[in-house]
Amino acid sequence: MRMENDLGRDPIRQLVLRIALPSMLAQFVSVLYSVVDRMYIGNIPEVGNLALAGAGVCGPIVTMIGSVAFLVGVGGSPLVSIRMGAGDNEGARRILANCFVLLCGLAAALMALAYATRRPVLLLFGASEASLPYAESYYTVYLAGTLFALLATGMNQFIICQGFAKKGMLSVLLGAVLNILLDPVFIFVLGMGVSGAALATVLSQLASCIFVLVFLFGRQPPIRITFGGYSARIMGRVMATGFTPFVIIAFDNVMIIALNSLLQKYGGAAQGDLLVAAATISQSFMLVVTMPLGGITGGTGAILGYNYGAGQPKRILEAQKFILLLSLGYTTLLFLIGQCVPGLFVSIFTSDPQVAQLAVQAIRISTLGVILLGVQYTIIDGFTGMGMMQYSLPLSFLRKTIYFIPLFILPMFFGAMSTFMAEPISDFVAPAISVIVYWRRIRYVVGLKQTKKAG
Repeated sequence: MRMENDLGRDPIRQLVLRIALPSMLAQFVSVLYSVVDRMYIGNIPEVGNLALAGAGVCGPIVTMIGSVAFLVGVGGSPLVSIRMGAGDNEGARRILANCFVLLCGLAAALMALAYATRRPVLLLFGASEASLPYAESYYTVYLAGTLFALLATGMNQFIICQGFAKKGMLSVLLGAVLNILLDPVFIFVLGMGVSGAALATVLSQLASCIFVLVFLFGRQPPIRITFGGYSARIMGRVMATGFTPFVIIAFDNVMIIALNSLLQKYGGAAQGDLLVAAATISQSFMLVVTMPLGGITGGTGAILGYNYGAGQPKRILEAQKFILLLSLGYTTLLFLIGQCVPGLFVSIFTSDPQVAQLAVQAIRISTLGVILLGVQYTIIDGFTGMGMMQYSLPLSFLRKTIYFIPLFILPMFFGAMSTFMAEPISDFVAPAISVIVYWRRIRYVVGLKQTKKAG
C-alpha cells in the first residue's frame, strides 16, 4: 500500500506543505484544549477571575506532565524515520514497540507522583489561598486522564513520522471538537465548574487515544505497534533523542510557573490574582504562536530524519529553507495580531476591564520578538529531527537561560509588569546565536562537507 507521503522521493515543497500544514493545524486545534477550557472558566458567573487564575496555575504543571509524551514521541519518531529511510523496517518496529511500553510505564508513575504531591505543588507554583480550591479541583480530575493524554500525544508522533500527517491531524481534531462540545455541558448545564472543564478534557483525550491506538495497531501503517523485543538500550536512546523537546516544553512551563510566582509576589494581595489571570490569557495567546509553529517545524522533522537516514543532504537543505519560510510567515502573522488587535483575543476570556487591560498589555509586550521564534524553532527542531542533540540541546538551554535572567532582575526595579519583558529579550538574543551555530555547522552535519569535527 502506498504511503500518504513518500518522504524520500516526493517533491520537497509539496511534501513539506502536505506534512507541515496538517501538523500545524493539528497543533492549532490542540491549543483549543486549553484555550476553550480557559474561555469557559473565565466566564463562570461571580468566580470567573479566581477560577481562571486557578486554571492558569494548573496549566504549566499539566503541560509539563504532558511533555513526557514528547520525550518518548519526539524522541522515538526521528529514530523510526531514520530506520525507514535506511530500509530497516524491522528496526523501526522494535523502536515503536519500546516507545509504547515506555510511555505506558511513565504515565502510570507520573500519575501516582502527581496525585501524592498536588496540593503543595499548586501552592509552590503560584496558587493563592483564594485560587487554590479551583486549581485543586481542576488538577485532581485532570490527572485521571494522564495515560490517555500521554498516549494520544506521544503515539501520534509515530503516525506523522510515517507520512500520515492527515491522520495525525484527525486524531487531534477529534479530541478538540469533543472538548468544545462537552465543556459547556459539564461546566454550566451540569454545574460542575472547573471540575467539569477537566472532565471534558479527560474524555476528549480518551477519544484521541483510542483513535491513535486503533490506527497504529491496524494494517494501514507500514510500522505498527508490536510486542516484544524490549531493550533498555533502545529506550535510553529514545529518551536521549527526545530530551531536547522534553526540556524545551518542561522549561517553558517552569518559566510560566516562575512568572506566576513573581506576579503574585510583586503584585501583592491587591493585584496578584488579577495579574496571574492576565498572564494566563497572555500565555494562551503564546500557545497559539508556539504550538502550531512547533507543528510546522516538528512535524516536518520526519522529512529531515528520513532523508538523513537515506543520505540525501540536498533534500534536507531544500526542506529546511521552505520550513523556515513557512515559519516566518506564521510568526509574522501572529506578531501583527498580537500588536494590533490583542483585545479581540482577550475578550473571549474575560469581561473584567481591569484584567482585560493587563492582558492586552502583557500580550503586546510578550509578542515583540515573536517573529524570530520562527528561526529558533526551525533550527532546533531541524537538528532534533536528524537526531543531533549535541546542537539542539545547548541552543534550547540557551534561550531558557536568557529568559530567566531578566525575569528575576527586572521586577526588582520596574515592578510586576516588567516580568513580561523577559520573553522578547530571549526571543531576540537566542535566535541570533542559533543562526551563527547553524551557519557554521549544517553543511558538515548533513555530509556536504567533511571535517574531523563533524557531528
